[in-house]
Amino acid sequence: MGKKIFVDLTHPFGAEIPRWPYFDKPLIDSKHTMAKGGVLTQSICCTMHTGTHCDAPRHVMEREFDGRRARYTHEMPVDAYTGEAVCLEIRIGRWGLIGPEHLEDACERAGIRPEELEGMVVCLNTGMHRRFDDSKEYYHYSCGTGVEAGKWFVEHKVKCVAMDMQALDHPLHTAMGNNGMTRMNLIGASGKPITEEYIEQFGEEAYAEFDKELYIKLHGKEAYDEKFGELEAIGCWGTWEPCHKQMLGHGIVGVENLGGDLDKVSGKRFRFYCFPIRWYMGDGSMARCVAEIDEEELNDVPERTYPYGVF
Repeated sequence: MGKKIFVDLTHPFGAEIPRWPYFDKPLIDSKHTMAKGGVLTQSICCTMHTGTHCDAPRHVMEREFDGRRARYTHEMPVDAYTGEAVCLEIRIGRWGLIGPEHLEDACERAGIRPEELEGMVVCLNTGMHRRFDDSKEYYHYSCGTGVEAGKWFVEHKVKCVAMDMQALDHPLHTAMGNNGMTRMNLIGASGKPITEEYIEQFGEEAYAEFDKELYIKLHGKEAYDEKFGELEAIGCWGTWEPCHKQMLGHGIVGVENLGGDLDKVSGKRFRFYCFPIRWYMGDGSMARCVAEIDEEELNDVPERTYPYGVF
């Protein structure tokens, strides 16, 4: 066994950090300065789901699948986001929906069987972390997971899933598309809503995966219930962030916007450390994510640099 080192898997935080399309900008102010008071004391006001962060079940649901009230951050085990880990390198095209076939392919290339994932932290490297920026490319056109990936994580009893994307779901499963209370259906690069762009590129049947009414229209209510019925049974809108809810509703916590030097541990096994703040009744938390790994196991790739803001 070689020398153990720590690899930062966290995007740098600052006032200009990229953030989800309708989130507020972090406000950072000084209460004391060196010149005035001889000390530096700062305050931060921002949404906790900014940058690299954890999600707790209460973020997306009222009830978990076992009937209990969805848990807040302070109710999760202290090591809920920490453990033995593997980083799966996902091969998928732009705006693609990650399914079991992509996850199993990544497992094979990482030399791990899906049944070995029980109790582990699974990190996903889709390459999106390299595009982390205030851009449509990172937010609108990211690849992402959906209900089938969520069921796969549950089936294989993973402990936590940390993704290098904007959310634990494909963008069109979120309020950026036609889901959720806000239903922004954001305008894409063509000037058309992103739902229309997706249909033009992939077809109406492919888009139906993200739209409850269209799925039922094309495939029928019985087919919809077969795919999304478990979520509907506990009062969740099936096509709205189904991977979030499959995972979190079964006690599998998640990390979004994984970054830093993720490429250094891609395809590797290591110990993953991630601790949210001990926030009473919190729905998630910004966090520092770190991999502990044998030095000789590191991939030979350049150190990560950041183009956004002042970094």
